Amino acid sequence: MKKKAVVLFSGGMDSATVVAIAKQEGFEIYALSFKYGQRHSVELEKAKKLAENFNVREHLIVSLDLKKIGGSALIDKNIPLPKRRSAKKISRGTIPLTYVPARNTIFLSYALAWAEVIEAEDIFIGVNAIDYSGYPDCRPEYIRAFGKMANLATRAGVEKKIRLKIHTPLINLTKAEIIKKGLNLKVDYSLTHSCYDPLPDGSACGECDSCKLRLRGFKEAGIEDPISYA
Repeated sequence: MKKKAVVLFSGGMDSATVVAIAKQEGFEIYALSFKYGQRHSVELEKAKKLAENFNVREHLIVSLDLKKIGGSALIDKNIPLPKRRSAKKISRGTIPLTYVPARNTIFLSYALAWAEVIEAEDIFIGVNAIDYSGYPDCRPEYIRAFGKMANLATRAGVEKKIRLKIHTPLINLTKAEIIKKGLNLKVDYSLTHSCYDPLPDGSACGECDSCKLRLRGFKEAGIEDPISYA
């Protein structure tokens, strides 16, 4: 029997690459997505199509209302969304307004719960500490801390039935390296979505931090981005 893995799956470029990596490593994929009040919820439609394309074992979409908490431009339209920032500011500046308080901790906690129920030892997440927006919950030290906590906070971990592991296969890769790796694994990036502020027709704005990082990655990889931009 294949080993099971819970993969956090937004429908974006990074998470699609992570699913492909987990499949290549022989895991049976349980994809986990969230509808949390994000202004770019179109990503969930992409996630559904990608899940079918990858033939995952199960795709679960959990609804959360993080808008009630607020604190991020991704869930509160009264907070201005950063746009037209330089690559240097994106990668080396202060934590941006698109940071969603405790988002990865919340998402990983759900993944941890599901992993314990289905008796999976492995959780995959597409965090990146190279070409990223400076989010504190994308750093290696955070992932190590969560992995330690996961084995202290679960019955499966305490009873030593399984040893829970958090996999971050993209954490030390540039966007260009991620794209090249994904293409080698036959990821269809035309089905992915990255933009924080898409147009009504789903086209990417081309100006938010996520679009800027994606576009730079494709340029450095020497490949044309297959999605539509405004």
